[in-house]
Parts: sequence; C-alpha cells; structure tokens
Amino acid sequence: MTDAATSALLATVERSPAAAAAHDRAGWVGLFAPDGRVEDPVGSRPHVGPEQIGRFYDTFIGPRDITFHRDLDIVRDTTVVRDLLLEVAMGSAVTMHIPAILRYDLRESAGQWQLLRLRAYWELPAMMRKFLGNGVSAMPAGLGLARALLGNQGLAGTAGFASGFRRPAGRGKRPVRTFLAAIASADSVAAQTLLSPGATVTFGDDTSADLAELSTQLAGARPVKVLAAGSTVAVSLASSRQRGVLFADVAGRDGTIATVRYFPGD
Repeated sequence: MTDAATSALLATVERSPAAAAAHDRAGWVGLFAPDGRVEDPVGSRPHVGPEQIGRFYDTFIGPRDITFHRDLDIVRDTTVVRDLLLEVAMGSAVTMHIPAILRYDLRESAGQWQLLRLRAYWELPAMMRKFLGNGVSAMPAGLGLARALLGNQGLAGTAGFASGFRRPAGRGKRPVRTFLAAIASADSVAAQTLLSPGATVTFGDDTSADLAELSTQLAGARPVKVLAAGSTVAVSLASSRQRGVLFADVAGRDGTIATVRYFPGD
C-alpha cells in the first residue's frame, strides 16, 4: 500500500475519535458504510447498519467524554489496528481507564474510505469490577447507563450487550501466553502443541506463515497487553525488532488456539 493510501486510511480512522470528542453524532455514524457494523466489546451482539450504530452512539458515546490515548497504529491492506488506552468520563465522579485494542476494517466507495467494521477488544468484566470499585459514587453513572441501554436498545439490546461478559477466550489467555513465550524463544515444537489440528497462522488476515517465520518476527518479544474478548485473545507485543499486535482465536474448553493472525508494526 502506498504512503498516500496509508495516510488516507489513518485520516479516516482518526475522524472517529474526533467526532466522538465533538459529540458529533451524524459525523460519527456517517463514517460507516451502509452495511457497517460495530462490535464493542467483541463478544457482545454487533450493531449493524446506521440505525443500530446510531443507537450504539446514543447509548455509549454521546453521553460521555471519551479520550483516546494512542500507543500504536498499524496499517495493513485496508485494516488499521490501534493499541490504546480509553479514558471514559462516566460522570462527574467516575472516570474509567480501559486498556483496549481497536480494529478498523475499511472499504473504498466512490473515492471515499468508509468504516466497514469496528471491533473493540477490551474486557467487560474487568471494566465492571473497576467501575463498581468506585462504590456509591458509581451509582448515578450506573443508573444512567442502565436507562440508556433500556431506552435506546430495549431488553434484547441490553441482553446483547451483556453477552460480552461471556468470554470463551478467557480460558485461552494462559495458553496464548505460553504459545508466545515458545515462539519468542524459537521453540516451534512447544508452540505447535498449543495449536488445534488445522490451525492457521497468518501475517495480517491472509498471508500464510509457518511457526518458524512467526518466530523470526517475534524473537524475544514480550506481551505488553493481553485482552480476552469474545473468542479472541488480542495481544500487544514488543521486541527489540518491532511492535505488533497478535489476534489468537481459541476453541474448546481448554483454550486451544485455532487461528493466529499477526499484524507487525513498522
């Protein structure tokens, strides 16, 4: 991808936090393609199309002040992966700091880039524990969120959001850490034992790789952030060679790894 195309993708993605900060509902919803979808957090029920995405905005973005503290942006093909910390003011008394990894998939239409899919990897149970740790001061914000969920999305939408608490990937965090330690030390044999039969390993979404090639990329790498959302463990990695983000989809009750997708940074 050319530098100009990369800059255009990043500029489109950057309009999302800018619109959120400006409380620009039309601008934020308008970034998405007509068939765009939001999965926030991954594992909750997706919001598809402008009407549902608008309700998502009204529930979670519009009533709050959200600051994006960026750590890393990676562009590969038409995907932007952003490692960041979300600072979310839930009210005058409660501000949450949420470690997250965002994945934006984009599509060009009539010469303009649109967001096709936004996936937000963060841990809903951990966020809720932190939120409740604020005690009595969290009650007004909690009641406000409950009213917004029910008012904008009804019982079905509220249940769809709550499904984010079910995280099959939670049991996969330890196997993924063990897999990465083996890869970082070039122990492909040990890494292979943590993969399911037929597991796929790719750079990005579709460039096939073997474990030796992955080890070369991740020699000496260490996890900076490990997040379980839905059936995916998302990991921000750092080594002397590069930064990167790895997505591992897990399957089975033992957290066996079925898919590994590594997005290397520059």
